[in-house]
Amino acid sequence: MATVYYDKDANLEALKGKNIVIFGFGSQGHAHALNLKDSGLNVRVSLKEGSPSIQKAKNTGLEVFSDNSEAAKWADVAMIVVPDESQKELYDKHLKDNLKKGAALFFAHGFNILFKRIVPRPDLDVILIAPKGPGHLVRDQYKEGKGVPCLIAVEQNASGKAKEIGLAYAQGIGGTRAGVIETTFKEECETDLFGEQVVLCGGLTALIQNGFETLINAGYQPEVAYFECLHEVKLIVDLIYAGGIANMRYSISDTAEYGDLTRGPRIIDSKARHEMEKILGEIQSGAFAKEYIEEKESGAANMNALRKKGENHPIEQVGAKLRAMMPWLGGGIDKSKR
Repeated sequence: MATVYYDKDANLEALKGKNIVIFGFGSQGHAHALNLKDSGLNVRVSLKEGSPSIQKAKNTGLEVFSDNSEAAKWADVAMIVVPDESQKELYDKHLKDNLKKGAALFFAHGFNILFKRIVPRPDLDVILIAPKGPGHLVRDQYKEGKGVPCLIAVEQNASGKAKEIGLAYAQGIGGTRAGVIETTFKEECETDLFGEQVVLCGGLTALIQNGFETLINAGYQPEVAYFECLHEVKLIVDLIYAGGIANMRYSISDTAEYGDLTRGPRIIDSKARHEMEKILGEIQSGAFAKEYIEEKESGAANMNALRKKGENHPIEQVGAKLRAMMPWLGGGIDKSKR
């Protein structure tokens, strides 16, 4: 069983008097910075000169660096929460030669450490604090006096106090209120990538689209197919999220449960499991990481083409019309920010 740490196991004093810099102000960055600030810690944000997020961060009352090298010189603790593909350049160009000797270098995802895109100086503590929820939830739960569970891992313990510093950071963002699970950079990264590709994003979206196409090809109305294959996913996921798969099965009709128990294994069968194992192997070997970085560095033409193909799928056109009938959904994302 995993080791889990709570408030009683952490001491915020480990970060008192230290200069903390959050590199990035996206989903996780804004939540970490604001929660640490509200916890009474000395935190600033660092963003590239000209970033539209600079004013956003200042509007929250945070002090902001617009020079990453200067921020690194100031920092005793540095948390990197810029996109995975941007982290190597940030470290190599701005942090590697400017971070203080004995500083603590934090990550919210193990990608760049596991695949050795970043090789930290040996004098640095290297720590992972990964909340298991999006930034807005991390922030909202903190403001309510609660917290989102986190993962913690220590890759380098140069100071001999890396775990203590990590738990203090987790406490500062509210994680120890819910529980902080000990892991490794390797386990966090490989399971995170696997979950995204096989279940949460890749597997789910492919299942939805293929189910929709099967009904359309059989002559059913697109609007009805949309409700059955996409819209109602949230109803089922919410039941699973709240109480697990058994809770969902208890809550649905016997007809639905019998169909689940007897037909589900025919869809996700041994062939699908074999493909899952192949995907896990690609993650573990570093093949996926190499492919992804090469894709981004070459201009992401294939990724953009696949993205466009997905956006033009018939389920998106049908869904846009149906969602207009349901104003309580609140609309989608602002794509202009991509």
